[in-house]
Amino acid sequence: MFFRYSDAVPVQVVPGLVRRTLAEGGKMMTCEFILETGAEIPSHSHPQEQLGYVVSGRLIITVGDNSAELSAGDCYYAPAGVSHGAVVLEKARVVDTFSPPREDYK
Repeated sequence: MFFRYSDAVPVQVVPGLVRRTLAEGGKMMTCEFILETGAEIPSHSHPQEQLGYVVSGRLIITVGDNSAELSAGDCYYAPAGVSHGAVVLEKARVVDTFSPPREDYK
């Protein structure tokens, strides 16, 4: 199966945050997030595991009680049910994979 970027519909999640669901399989989903400087993703949790790759930009990611400043090439992992959030220091592009897929992102 193949997925084209041009078919991925941009959705504004909150001000300064746009999501595109890029691909979905039976047990995983990949999404792109474009985050503007100063945007914040409030701490939240969900039943899916989340693995993220920072394509560009800089942000502080908090997973549970741990925070780190990440930039292009860095990755992070948020286990299922663990609170996580972010503050964007410099406009960023992040690609996240969720397992299983998030129903609310379909």
